[in-house]
Amino acid sequence: MNALIFSGQGSQYPGMGKELLDLNPEFTSIYDMASEILGYNLSSICFESDEETLSKTIYSQPAIMITSILCLEVAKKNNLTYNAVAGHSLGEFAAMVAANILSIEDAFMAIKSRATAMDKAASNSSGSMAAILKLKSDVIEKVCESINGYVTPVNYNSPDQTVIAGETEFVNEAVSELKKLGARAVVLKVSSAFHSNLMSSAADEFYNSIKNLTFKTPTVKYYSNVTGAELTDFSDMPSLLAKHIVSPVKFTDEINSIYESGFDTFIELGPNKVLSGLVRKTIKTATVLNIENKETLENFINL
Repeated sequence: MNALIFSGQGSQYPGMGKELLDLNPEFTSIYDMASEILGYNLSSICFESDEETLSKTIYSQPAIMITSILCLEVAKKNNLTYNAVAGHSLGEFAAMVAANILSIEDAFMAIKSRATAMDKAASNSSGSMAAILKLKSDVIEKVCESINGYVTPVNYNSPDQTVIAGETEFVNEAVSELKKLGARAVVLKVSSAFHSNLMSSAADEFYNSIKNLTFKTPTVKYYSNVTGAELTDFSDMPSLLAKHIVSPVKFTDEINSIYESGFDTFIELGPNKVLSGLVRKTIKTATVLNIENKETLENFINL
């Protein structure tokens, strides 16, 4: 059975989606609709901007989401079937579209508010993030707890990759201690400490902006970063999604839960194939595909 996974922030690149849109011009209307909601030309951001512009939170989140939705629509046009969805961080919003929890229009209204709130919070904080490799998450947790300042694990990406975030001084201190234990650390090129308490103001602002949106019961299984498992209570999605901004992404637990529920094929929709690599590291026996351009679409069609 197929489970869809949707790309998160950091997977963007200039020109993403253009090849698929050129082959399927009927989906240009989605870009036009999104541009009207956002107040700027999203096609230009995706296809014509440079890496620096595209990496800004206020642009990268809508750009990644529309690329993911384009990949979804093109794949459905080519007989994609699925019974479960999940996303990494902002990828959860494309997953909600795929599960029919949110309309495409409401998803872009939500992501506009999310990107704006997180960009504002980032400009008012000095946080940073670092990916820690080659150490288990429980060891990383203990080191973070030993630091006399705010630093905490925020992305549980695979058994051997955990991202930490917090105040820059204490992130650097934790990185130094973790390297002594044999870890490899990569400081991420981000503007703040996402999924940490430094985003509290963004969570509050975001909640107020989406509390009146319509969230429906999903038509397929929907898995949550916050719980690391299938979500079954959809009674207060605005609160859950606000909590999501300041909560760790439990992606490893989520992927294991999907696999244990009988899904053996994971299909990543969106730019790059970051999540595909994380799934392969987490579940060695899973079938993993991605769809982001003509070549990967043909690989899917020819299976």
